[in-house]
Amino acid sequence: VGGLTNVRALMERLPMENIIYFGDTARVPYGTKSRATIETFAMQIVDFLLENDVKALVIACNTIAAVAGQKIRQKAGNMPVLDVISAGAEAALQTTKNNRISISGTQAAPLLVPLVEEGWLDHEVTRLTVREYLKPLLADDIDTLVLGCTHFPLLKPLIGREAQNVTLVDSAITTAEATAKALAQAGLLNTENDNPDYRFYVSDIPLRFRTIGERFLGRSMEQIEMVTLG
Repeated sequence: VGGLTNVRALMERLPMENIIYFGDTARVPYGTKSRATIETFAMQIVDFLLENDVKALVIACNTIAAVAGQKIRQKAGNMPVLDVISAGAEAALQTTKNNRISISGTQAAPLLVPLVEEGWLDHEVTRLTVREYLKPLLADDIDTLVLGCTHFPLLKPLIGREAQNVTLVDSAITTAEATAKALAQAGLLNTENDNPDYRFYVSDIPLRFRTIGERFLGRSMEQIEMVTLG
């Protein structure tokens, strides 16, 4: 579901592009699984997306990007492949003034994911949790913080208030910008599509998926389909 923050950024940056989203809701989280399992799952997802005749791939999951990014690029051939880690890292390097960059990830700040999914984006509990996680980072005099979990962009206003002198790098926005640049360079930009097609596929439909998903997207999810992979 976290990947929907990337979908939202893509919708805003590239409003004429059709988007197909696949969320592996039946098999998350990936972060606790072996490299071999993650690679297998990732290849199944890529096969499904390629069957849908996509022109570019965006890896909207930090774990898949880190573990299976290279294999996905080999499979995709000459197709543009973007990922949240590369875009965030490049933006952080361009942003920092004192070369002190920190990355907040799911494993390093595990309590924030359920708080975001609960919708407690401006709750006192969430604020205190963020403050605790930020303490060691701020003590190291960081000036740039990469939001290294796809859930964290929803906490950007709250994190910004707790770390006022730190520039936040939103990997969703940087990935969307990198995607726009890659499509333009490849001559693949869609410039005449006033009614883009958005399709959402998941491997399981939890009762709360639509509620959480629409919170992440900031709009309604009209078309959600379940697909079994593997």
